[in-house]
Amino acid sequence: MKILFLDIDDTLLNRKREISDRNREAIQRAVDAGHKVVICSGRPLLGVMPIVKDLGLTREGCYAISFNGAQIYDCYRQKALLRRTLTMDQVRMLFEEAEKEGIHIQTYDEQDTVLVKEEDEEILSYCDKVNIAFRVEPHLPEALTAEPVKCLLLDLKSHERLEYFRKTIEERDDTVNLFFSNPSYLECVSAGISKGEAVRWFCGYMQVPIEDSVSAGDSENDLSMLEAAGVGCAMANATDACKAAADYITEADCDHSGVAEIIEKFLLNGQ
Repeated sequence: MKILFLDIDDTLLNRKREISDRNREAIQRAVDAGHKVVICSGRPLLGVMPIVKDLGLTREGCYAISFNGAQIYDCYRQKALLRRTLTMDQVRMLFEEAEKEGIHIQTYDEQDTVLVKEEDEEILSYCDKVNIAFRVEPHLPEALTAEPVKCLLLDLKSHERLEYFRKTIEERDDTVNLFFSNPSYLECVSAGISKGEAVRWFCGYMQVPIEDSVSAGDSENDLSMLEAAGVGCAMANATDACKAAADYITEADCDHSGVAEIIEKFLLNGQ
């Protein structure tokens, strides 16, 4: 048995946010052959599960990883195996600094609903892309009733502002891990959380050698799992950093079923 850890956006999904027939068929063949396909995304669980259900990955022995590795979820028993949160002090600091810079920031409640202080262009764009709803809570972060898994900063116009914000936070606080899932999304989770750590944890939990794992991704938040897995695969449309870290770069991009290429080569041995 091998485990494929599979990013969603611009990896499994094409740029029209669709799963190609070839990708869908390859995933089904891999599962039928006894392998595991684990969706591994920066999205909240609410944004992951519709794709998991669409692929039929809800039977016993099916799992999903959300929030960049902060949550590992048993899709059959519908419960979290692992959930690691930010502290309230970290959340307050992130909100205060984001508001000083005028940068959109959002977080999540216990049900993984997206929470924002006010409606703006960024939240409308994000929820359209991930296909989930949001709720306005003007008194964030004080309105939170539990520690959230992550915060997300968005700037649709200036990647440089987000880069500056990341540098500022990293210089003053080493308890927060910040990385990009795309040029407009700066992910904020607790230190030690990453897709790579989730890959290692899950392989240990399943008692599968890490050498028998394969990962596929395209962005900075995928780097750690490309490096952790036995075979790290970067999409043809991936960032240069991902391609440099990968063991394999697909010939096909996300618009041409690059995931099926990976499955056929590394899980089905060219079948």
